[in-house]
Amino acid sequence: MQQALIEAERAAGIGEVPIGAVITRGDSIVARAHNRRECDQDPTAHAEMLVIRQAAERLGSWRLLETTLYVTLEPCVMCMGAIILSRIPRLVFACRDPRVGAVGSIYELHRDDRFNHRVEVVEGVLQQECSSLLSGFFRRLRAEKKAARAQKGKTD
Repeated sequence: MQQALIEAERAAGIGEVPIGAVITRGDSIVARAHNRRECDQDPTAHAEMLVIRQAAERLGSWRLLETTLYVTLEPCVMCMGAIILSRIPRLVFACRDPRVGAVGSIYELHRDDRFNHRVEVVEGVLQQECSSLLSGFFRRLRAEKKAARAQKGKTD
């Protein structure tokens, strides 16, 4: 999870929502990624989607068996669907996403018996660190927007 947190910090450094993801197999990191929605102007460029694509390419298979996905924020419906479809057996995430989380906050896709794949879930790993990074990012963003509005009011 520490490596996923590093990826999240990279995202914050380029103005993206600080979410990072890493896929491991055994003791090796197979792929790493962070959010790139703003940079790429791609609504699917979530850290999880990017790391899954990268891992599939590197492993030469869309079935990401015997892997673990670490992500700093609870996956959304799109990302959880990709996790299930890519057959990732284990998901570890830091904090819940009460707005769009699909692993307990809003939906529980990992528990849906209609899917032919089950995902073991571990939550809360480095929760405080990841939560602080996210809340600090949004606090700064709100302050910057407020300052920009104030500056615009002075020039009008």
